[in-house]
Amino acid sequence: MPAQLSLSLKQARRLALAAQGFSGRQPPGTIKPAQLNRLIERLGILQIDSVNALVRSHYLPLFSRLGHYSAELLDQAAWSSGRRRTLFEYWGHEASLLPLSMYPLMRWRMQQAAQGNGIYQQQARFGREQQDTIRRVLSSVEELGALGAGSLSTRQERAGPWWDWSAEKHALEWLFAAGEVTVAGRRGFERLYDLPERVIPESILQQPLLGEAEAQRGLLLHAAGALGVATEKDLRDYFRLSLTECRNGLAELVENGQLLTCEVQGWKSLAYCLPDPKVPRKVEASALLSPFDSLIWERSRTERLFDFRYRLEIYTPPDKRVYGYYVLPFLHHERIAARVDLRAERALGRLAVHAVHEEESGLDDGGMMALAVNLRQMADWLGLEQIQLNCPRASAARLRVALTQIDSD
Repeated sequence: MPAQLSLSLKQARRLALAAQGFSGRQPPGTIKPAQLNRLIERLGILQIDSVNALVRSHYLPLFSRLGHYSAELLDQAAWSSGRRRTLFEYWGHEASLLPLSMYPLMRWRMQQAAQGNGIYQQQARFGREQQDTIRRVLSSVEELGALGAGSLSTRQERAGPWWDWSAEKHALEWLFAAGEVTVAGRRGFERLYDLPERVIPESILQQPLLGEAEAQRGLLLHAAGALGVATEKDLRDYFRLSLTECRNGLAELVENGQLLTCEVQGWKSLAYCLPDPKVPRKVEASALLSPFDSLIWERSRTERLFDFRYRLEIYTPPDKRVYGYYVLPFLHHERIAARVDLRAERALGRLAVHAVHEEESGLDDGGMMALAVNLRQMADWLGLEQIQLNCPRASAARLRVALTQIDSD
């Protein structure tokens, strides 16, 4: 397929950053629900992760783009009731928060899950073999309302590590994947499940059921808008589409003019973008990025865009880690310029900086000051009074000077 457009790597990077919402933070105290919802609509998805070394991951992408906002705004959008609720939980990229407007685009996936397709083998087998348990659990939800798995468990033995779920938890997860229950709220980090008709607005549930191909094209278009410019693999990964689903949808979208093909300097694969892409002249954003930020979660794309190889080392033995336990890439003026290992020490009221690793080209004085500003803003956002530098590298001395200058202003 010939390319209809040609982009330099700088143009592709700027297009991607703009598409992902890195257009400048708002002044403190001005973030309203409408701004938060517009950003999530643009991204299409926030990945949920349970690690709380700093703050749970779904809160971070909004901070990276908007700056200081109230986390309660996201809680209300995700888990409140009535008009304030604008999001729902489902398997989008991984476990994700998505705008309610995208619920119809996910129903085909729910139908596939009910048939045992597109889900983990263990879950599919449970669905085939344990329908009595599934129906019993569904009846409990129908009768009692929003429930957590713990309140339904009949197991007597002690639970094992990781995914040693009770039968009731397996049943709820199967029902969730199949769209027969949804997440009404959370207690701590535990999901509370209820019937969709008691959580999702009727206006959303009553929309006509989309065919699989139409829904997949809709997801691909949303991914293309959120990524700016992307290869087939990038687009497929955004909402975890299969190779066949992606290729068939892309061919139709290009044929009807909803997507353009383009070549990007240095990329081996053909890329795609929406028609008439608007490439900014420059992007001056500086931000600490969640390891699960949609800008960087497709690691090969991160390498192509930023010449930055990134791997999360949470599950790597401590003596084999290269950069640290919970490392946030630092975006500064169109490049990822450093990696920062951070921890929120809430009991001590401080943000601990365990390491700062500059990339080969390093941070100039302006870049180091921008990092210091981001750390101070993050500490303030998290309600932590102090920033504790525990890193022995030379960059820590420069960072300490920058932090001192900020705090004295």
